[in-house]
Amino acid sequence: MGNLVTTGKTAIATAAADENRQYLTFMLGGEVFAIGILSIKEIIEYGHLTTVPLMPEHIRGVINLRGAVVPVIDLSARFGRSGSQVTRRTCIVILEVTAGEDGAGQQDIGVVVDAVNEVVEIPASQIEPAPAFGARIRTDFIQGMGKVNERFVIILSVDHVLSVEELADLGRMHASLQGNAA
Repeated sequence: MGNLVTTGKTAIATAAADENRQYLTFMLGGEVFAIGILSIKEIIEYGHLTTVPLMPEHIRGVINLRGAVVPVIDLSARFGRSGSQVTRRTCIVILEVTAGEDGAGQQDIGVVVDAVNEVVEIPASQIEPAPAFGARIRTDFIQGMGKVNERFVIILSVDHVLSVEELADLGRMHASLQGNAA
């Protein structure tokens, strides 16, 4: 019986390892980016954003997602580019990120993308380290460069795209908005 439990855990660990190599690809400013699917909760249509005064330029506003206030980040503006132009293909990808100074909390954050492509599996052997130069975004935002159909896809490091300080700011904003909504 001990073997069955070990085999079950091994199968679960193998499935988790396989899942870690699945990424959602999306378009942003004509480039293809990817985020690991384990960070993604859902994808929703762009719309019904409420702007929040005195927020950084890359924070588009907040949405009400089934009663929860979720901040929405414009990834293009976060990368130092002009803000995303909203089209009929523009989506908000809802991510679950680690928040709080102790890293114990979870926070949902929406990111604006130009268009969602597909979920792809990228084997670890097809992922190169982040380049030291040449990328048009900060290298600490890049987890790696994945090869998909003979082209490179920039795999984003969700934890680095938003700094711990910004997550704390968003957490404070979230708490104050939740308090105002009550």
